[in-house]
Amino acid sequence: MSTPSSTSSTVASHQTAAIELKDISFSYDGERNVLNRLSLHIKPGEFFSLIGPSGCGKTTILGLVSGLMTPDSGQILIGDKDVTTMPTHKRDIGVVFQNYALFPHMTVLENVGYGLKMRGIKEAERKDIVENALDMVGMGAMMQRFPGELSGGQQQRIGLARAVASRPRVMLLDEPLSNLDAKLREQMCIEISDLQQRLGMTMLYVTHDQGEAMAMSSRLAIMNGGIVEELGEPHAVYEKPKSHFGAQFLGNVNLFEATATKKGYRLADDMTLVAASAVDLDTEVTIMVRPEAILLDAPADSANRFEATVTRCVYRGSFDELTLSIPGIEQDILATAYGKRGYSNGDKLHCSIPPENIHILEAGAQS
Repeated sequence: MSTPSSTSSTVASHQTAAIELKDISFSYDGERNVLNRLSLHIKPGEFFSLIGPSGCGKTTILGLVSGLMTPDSGQILIGDKDVTTMPTHKRDIGVVFQNYALFPHMTVLENVGYGLKMRGIKEAERKDIVENALDMVGMGAMMQRFPGELSGGQQQRIGLARAVASRPRVMLLDEPLSNLDAKLREQMCIEISDLQQRLGMTMLYVTHDQGEAMAMSSRLAIMNGGIVEELGEPHAVYEKPKSHFGAQFLGNVNLFEATATKKGYRLADDMTLVAASAVDLDTEVTIMVRPEAILLDAPADSANRFEATVTRCVYRGSFDELTLSIPGIEQDILATAYGKRGYSNGDKLHCSIPPENIHILEAGAQS
């Protein structure tokens, strides 16, 4: 069997490409901008995810890059080619949709080969390319079946095979796993990530699922109100976000208002925390602490040790989620128990927060 790279030049051999948006503005009604002079650079060969709440602009970006929409102003580049006003079929992209978008009256073979047929690829060559694409997604034995005979996961794999068949320079994925159950989503995350790494293809992935984005992305952007709140590698965005919105959007978090003093960050008269980073004295800041960063039953010599009372314990499978109250602090805090389990309401704990586990959000970082 031949592969796409060994076929004739009608289907281009795979070359990855960067995606660049320069000062993009877009409005659906001509009055209110969904995007206002947004710029974004996605590197060649990276898996880049856009996440954020509904209406934040992430799907609009995908529509603009795909050519389904045209910006009011600004420029869109794929590689060194300006595609701002170029029709979709000339952009050398593959698109995987949320609803699979398969033709029900066509076999798997015909569905995956449809775009190639429209481009004039001869049948024998087309069959080789399609078989190779189906083998990539583990669906080589299904090519004579119809979409109605396939499960949701199998249909999504067919959508992937169709998108990669012509070896586009860029792959766009629009909430592709949202219709699948949790177990299948997890499996498909692995398969899509493996496929991207094997092909070295630039992927722009839109999702509302934080777990998907964290697990699959080389970088991600958190969108909010048409702007990029956070941008970076998943671990950096999770552990050291710049904004309140970014801190709260990814996972659970504890945020405390504090004042910088010589001894540390004062939360209350009887509670001051020392952090690895420092800001100017008397600066009002927000301290961010992830629940898993709080040590339970901490030794007496632990830094930032304090007493807390368990007010709620929720079983989460691999861990317990504890709600704790602290004397002198009005808000409750969340902590995660992995090792020792079975805490009960009213239990008294001596906890600590290692200084390196405290992240400081300075004044003005709110959003």
